[in-house]
Amino acid sequence: MKYSLIIPVYNRPDEVNELLESLTHQTVNDFEVIVVEDGSSIPCDKVCLEYHSKLDLHYYNKQNGGPGQARNYGAERANGDYLLILDSDVVLPEGYLQAISEELSNDPCDAFGGPDRASSSFTNIQKAISYSMTSFFTTGGIRGGSKKKLDKFYPRSFNMGIKREVYLELQGFSKMRFGEDIDFSIRIIKSGHKTRLFPGAWVYHKRRTDFKKFWRQVYNSGIARINLFKKYPDSLKLVHMLPMVFTVGVMFLLLSAAILSSWLPLLPLLLYAILIFIDSSKQNKSLIIGLQSILSAFIQLMGYGCGFLQAWWKRCICGQDEFSAFDKTFYK
Repeated sequence: MKYSLIIPVYNRPDEVNELLESLTHQTVNDFEVIVVEDGSSIPCDKVCLEYHSKLDLHYYNKQNGGPGQARNYGAERANGDYLLILDSDVVLPEGYLQAISEELSNDPCDAFGGPDRASSSFTNIQKAISYSMTSFFTTGGIRGGSKKKLDKFYPRSFNMGIKREVYLELQGFSKMRFGEDIDFSIRIIKSGHKTRLFPGAWVYHKRRTDFKKFWRQVYNSGIARINLFKKYPDSLKLVHMLPMVFTVGVMFLLLSAAILSSWLPLLPLLLYAILIFIDSSKQNKSLIIGLQSILSAFIQLMGYGCGFLQAWWKRCICGQDEFSAFDKTFYK
């Protein structure tokens, strides 16, 4: 068997149904599906049962331990030559596995990943969040689908592939609750294995469903970046600090406006908001999504920046151990 698709799930039966349905339309059929229920209070066992006759599907239910440990649990039970790690909130186009097979045939590698995009079926808020996470005008980078060749590509767990033997060699994901996928990618690269971006192996990625959940996600991502820095000092790059700089800049401009009793210090923020509005409205063909993208962009940058600053103070100044802000409420 060539591929084992490993899907950790926490309280998302409806989204699992959409993902499994998309798997029934793949043009490549040499794969198994391993769904790992990570201690959900709303299980997806009945959903999985509906697909047993359509897919080579294996369903497991374990005590909650976080997505990384759920992936490891699935990997231990996988039979494929390649393990494909997917988030439960993605939907695959029918050519997803075909694109991976062609990439591996043309230029084999040990680990890989693909970009994401929004589907026309997404809500306006999901489209706005997708825009802010993929836009050139935020910190979208590779997630926006760049085809630029990179010396070091760090696959993310919403759409990651890896040779089974490499996964087992590195003992999979660590016990980090957030940032565990970047931690794993760093270890893959440090161990000398080859990674690549597969531009054609993209997925529809729903991410969070409202702005409150999105704030929690990016806040924890900011904290995770400092946690990763403490483990791998050379992993912190200038681009990782841009949201923090943006956050400090926004606070400075707001304070200046208050002290001067003038709106002029806010002009850079207004110009940035207009830029986001125009670009997102054009991309999404919707003025409403354009407006929502302004809020989404500020949440993405400032949520990450605030988490980064909190973690920097607690870990680098006060010497506190690894932590995250929303362990129990992140997915609710």
